[in-house]
Formats: sequence, structure tokens, C-alpha cells
Amino acid sequence: MLRFKSLLLAAALVLPAAGIAKAADYTPPAEQVDATTMGLYLRGDLGASWLRSSGWSKDHAFAFSGGVGYQYTDYLRGELAVDWSGRYTIAPGAKISTGAVLGNVYFDVKNDSMFTPYVGAGLGYGWINGSGTADKSGLAMGVNAGVSVDLTSNLAVDVGYRFRDIAVKGTDPREHQIMTGLRFKF
Repeated sequence: MLRFKSLLLAAALVLPAAGIAKAADYTPPAEQVDATTMGLYLRGDLGASWLRSSGWSKDHAFAFSGGVGYQYTDYLRGELAVDWSGRYTIAPGAKISTGAVLGNVYFDVKNDSMFTPYVGAGLGYGWINGSGTADKSGLAMGVNAGVSVDLTSNLAVDVGYRFRDIAVKGTDPREHQIMTGLRFKF
């Protein structure tokens, strides 16, 4: 019994010292930054656009968009994008297509999943080309919301909604668009 007590007392004195020695050797891991989240990216989108403007027949058309951007932080990115929607029938014998160059800013809602919701807004220059109607141009604005899905560390699929308005004299084309595309990060 005396040996057991002596052994227990020795263990009680030695174990804390071993823990202190181990703690002195501990080096915390360096903070890891995922370099693939920041940097340059290219994107391309295809989708459908619905024209909803007073004074014109409501119609739908094909839309596409491309852009080059930069991911500044996990939450903030900006891009320069070129958008086009085409061949809306606005009246018998009158068709238009719309285009815009927009500077967009996005706020990504990061989380622990492969899905990243986002919201964004853009401002730039837009134009309307028409047959049977006059060409016009003016200030273009847009708002977006959607979700991107990371397929790899450099490739994401993006699905989103965009509202775009081109402010011109007369009737403004207001478009609701559903777009799907790819974003390639360098």
C-alpha cells in the first residue's frame, strides 16, 4: 500500500512538469490563407431576358454577358462586364436589342459550404439598337442576386437574377434576366 501511495505521489509531481515542458515546445500553426479566393477572374453567362417597359409590347429574348473581375477579399469583388440582350419585338415590325458596359460590385456571403450567395449592383453605359425604331443610349444600372457553387478551387457555376434599366429619353427598357454561367479564377 505504501508503494502504491509513493507511486501515486511521484506521478502527481512528474505529470504537471511534463505538461509544462510539452507546452513550451508547442508552436501554433501559421494562419492559412487560401490564395485562390483572391485574385483575377473571368466569367461568362447565358440566359433569358424579359422586357417589361410601359409603352412597348412585353417580350423575351436571349441574353449573354461576359466580364473580367477581381476578388479583393472573401466578401468583396468588382468587375467590368459587357451585357447583351437581343431581338425583342416591341411593336409590329419593330425590334430592339440592348447592350451595356457596367462596372459591378458584389458582396459574397461566405459560409462553410460550397454555396456562396451574393448580391451586387452596377452602373455604366447602355444602348438600344433597333429596326423600325431609333437607336438610343444613356445611363445603365443593374442589381443582381444569386448563388455561386464552387466546383473546384478555380471554377464556380453561377446562377442568378439581374434587373437592368437603361435610362434613355422616351421609354426605358427594363429587363428581368435569369442567367447561368461559369467563373474561372486565376
